[in-house]
Amino acid sequence: MGFWKNLFSGMNSTSSSSTADYEVHNNGDSDAAPQAVRTSTNSNGRIFFSTDRDIDLYELEELCSAVGWSRRPLRKVKKAIQYSFLVVSMWQLQGKKRRLIGFARATSDHAFNATLWDVVVHPDFQNRGMGKALMKFIIKKLRSDDISNITLFADPHVIDFYRNLGFIPDPEGIKGMFWYPD
Repeated sequence: MGFWKNLFSGMNSTSSSSTADYEVHNNGDSDAAPQAVRTSTNSNGRIFFSTDRDIDLYELEELCSAVGWSRRPLRKVKKAIQYSFLVVSMWQLQGKKRRLIGFARATSDHAFNATLWDVVVHPDFQNRGMGKALMKFIIKKLRSDDISNITLFADPHVIDFYRNLGFIPDPEGIKGMFWYPD
């Protein structure tokens, strides 16, 4: 159990990094889901996060395609979003133009555990702290729901990224196992 305690021991502290500073806005629509907004002074424009599940599935699949992921049936993507515990999208706003630049979702037992899925940041925004900001945002939201065990599956080329966020491969000898249909 030591792994889980260590993983989140520092997650509730406030960071001085600009990627941890967000404001919550409803954009004037009382029925809209609150959104965390980060204002950037560089060419990225304004970046904001949303937990609204009403995402254009074609735009999401274009984002996934931009990082080299295989196309998935849209009906299954819609179902995955519908049944996720938490969905977070990251948007760039320049003038009146809004662009989906990041996405992540989590499934959960609603008590102890959550698993992150489909964490993706558009290549134009990688290596700029956006992935870190997305991960910190989704972890903070999960922790606010008292979820203490957060897991994910990582491709070999992004293990260091997650390790730098405090994730540990193979903690305490835990081995993941998979079953696939023949």
